[in-house]
Amino acid sequence: MMAKATEPAPVKLICGMVSSDTRWFAEAVERLGDRFGETDLVSDVVDFDFTHYYDEEMGSPLYRQFASFAGEMAPDVLVEAKLVTNAVEGDFAARSAGRPVRPINLDPGYVEPSKLVLASMKNFSHRIYLGRGVYAEVTLLYQKGRWTPLPWTFPDYASPRYHGFLDEVRARLRKEKRA
Repeated sequence: MMAKATEPAPVKLICGMVSSDTRWFAEAVERLGDRFGETDLVSDVVDFDFTHYYDEEMGSPLYRQFASFAGEMAPDVLVEAKLVTNAVEGDFAARSAGRPVRPINLDPGYVEPSKLVLASMKNFSHRIYLGRGVYAEVTLLYQKGRWTPLPWTFPDYASPRYHGFLDEVRARLRKEKRA
């Protein structure tokens, strides 16, 4: 029998933020909240010290914080989320007058019970094109009670540093599905 199209299970939208100035985080969350609703979880600010890739355009030291948005969303929200985060990044850059060139990096993604998916504007062998210039990659799998990296997973995501936050987001999603 031929398979029938079904609606995907809902997900939790998240956004990872990187900046040399932690004051940008609250404003970014507020701006994203205007489009995606209030946040239900915001992580602690942690050092972003697994790479120096962004230092020239963003300054250093760099810090990371995550936010999760309340409620469940369809996974195809990822295309819009990436386009919105790019626009917000552009607004921050215009206001910073080149100091730094890129004041904040916003990386949207979603958590579902079995995985973390992140959006990108860059194609690569392990990324799938979603539309409107946006690609997606499965960054972490949730297996046997823990987050598991894949060969292409960025070192910061592969480390357990963010896994506590992702566990909380996953638990909220599961609770919302039961409600």
